[in-house]
Amino acid sequence: MSECSTLELRKYDKKSWFKSVFLGFFIGLAVIIPGVSGSTVAIVFKLYDEFLYAVGNLFKKFKPCFTFLLPIGVGAVLGVLLGFLVIQKLLEIVPFAVICLFAGLMLGSFPAVKDELNGVTMNAKRIALLIVGACIPVAAGVYSSVDALQGGVTANILEADLIWKIILPVCVGFIVALIYLVPGLSASAALMVIGWYTVLMDNLHFNAETLQNTSLMIVLGGLAIGAVVGFFMFSKFLSFVFAKARGTSYSVIVGLALGSMIAMFFNSEMIAVYSTWGAFGLEWWHFILGLAMLAFGIFVGQVMVRTQRKQNQL
Repeated sequence: MSECSTLELRKYDKKSWFKSVFLGFFIGLAVIIPGVSGSTVAIVFKLYDEFLYAVGNLFKKFKPCFTFLLPIGVGAVLGVLLGFLVIQKLLEIVPFAVICLFAGLMLGSFPAVKDELNGVTMNAKRIALLIVGACIPVAAGVYSSVDALQGGVTANILEADLIWKIILPVCVGFIVALIYLVPGLSASAALMVIGWYTVLMDNLHFNAETLQNTSLMIVLGGLAIGAVVGFFMFSKFLSFVFAKARGTSYSVIVGLALGSMIAMFFNSEMIAVYSTWGAFGLEWWHFILGLAMLAFGIFVGQVMVRTQRKQNQL
């Protein structure tokens, strides 16, 4: 990876400007769709290092960084809007199949993360870090499930006490920013693991009612504040860490990716879905559709990985 101090941002022509809009579109989709890693897409487009640099140096070198990020931001807004409108409806109709799709995307793109360990000696330290990384999302999923069953703060953050509505979203937004910037990890999947994803999606609408939902606005504001602060802090941090200890860093990342795929099926939101099966029964087509979506997600993820590998060979 290039050092932050020497990296030069590319000058856009018409073709590359729209290419960055296209990248931004997928980054926006990644905000909404669990299992899609915006940073992995940036790697595919060979813009990851420049993206980290531009975010981390936006205030220090505003004009070149803003110019670079502008088309990505435009595409991201479009991706968020489309992803929100589509995914919100699908989660209402076939939640299990949608989760299978998300998990398939993560599983299919996993080799791109694992590739970063090629040639790295997996000593005891790195193996331990990988195991710790895998345990973190699994533990978070288990905790959110138990806490939700007991009616805790992860059951519905919008119904929590005011102090939790302020403190927790800021902390979660800060952590989500790091997750979003790490290749192979999904920020929205992290929200799903702690049981916040469906709650927020169910309450977000493009109407006046959403703006009048004080609890929702407080939680979203906290998430935004934490995410913005985390974005600027972690962009510089990751550039430094990847340059100095890429192999060791990716030992943790590979573990996080593995654990996230497991936690997708074991968290408070999926517990709520499973609870309806006992009441209404699970028709066979739920499993068939889920398996089909899992296979499709794996296919799409693998296509992204193959594209990335071809780009790396150029």
